[in-house]
Amino acid sequence: MNNGRRLFHPSCILLSGLLLLSWGCVHRIHVTPAPPAVSPVAVGHSLQVIVPFLALEGADHRAGITLLDWPAQDLQAAAIDYIQLHQSFARVDDKPADLVLTIKAWLTMRSRDNYRYRLRLESALGPAEKPPMKSYLVEKDAVGSSVRWVTASDQAPIEEIVQAALDDLLSQIEADYLLYQNRPR
Repeated sequence: MNNGRRLFHPSCILLSGLLLLSWGCVHRIHVTPAPPAVSPVAVGHSLQVIVPFLALEGADHRAGITLLDWPAQDLQAAAIDYIQLHQSFARVDDKPADLVLTIKAWLTMRSRDNYRYRLRLESALGPAEKPPMKSYLVEKDAVGSSVRWVTASDQAPIEEIVQAALDDLLSQIEADYLLYQNRPR
């Protein structure tokens, strides 16, 4: 007899506990890299940035390891903000534009003594609705802590490699400044 009180089934308690535990074990990443300086050259065209995917591979995908949540939309927003602040193009956003920069991204995590993070960006830039004019490859590494107890354990090294990768990518694009500057609108 339960004296008018509702009793919880043990499986409901277990499921609730696992749900609460999983919420606490996800590191939600948000990056906000900023360029070290304004670009010395600017392409006089608008730019659309597209990040079709961000693949995650490695240590966080093994059982019992803290999960990492970093959506492609966050990397896309970071790239747009970074390029806007860098002033490499007349306008930068996720809307149709004169040029399209497509960035495919892979984040790989490995654990040895400390966690190691590798970000690979395969990018292509060219006029809208035409094949890309040029492709770019950037790979950057960072070393994190030996444990991943808090989100900052992942946040800091990921922020570091995103900053370095975008610095490198924009340097490569700016080296091809004349290729894009002379494109008809």
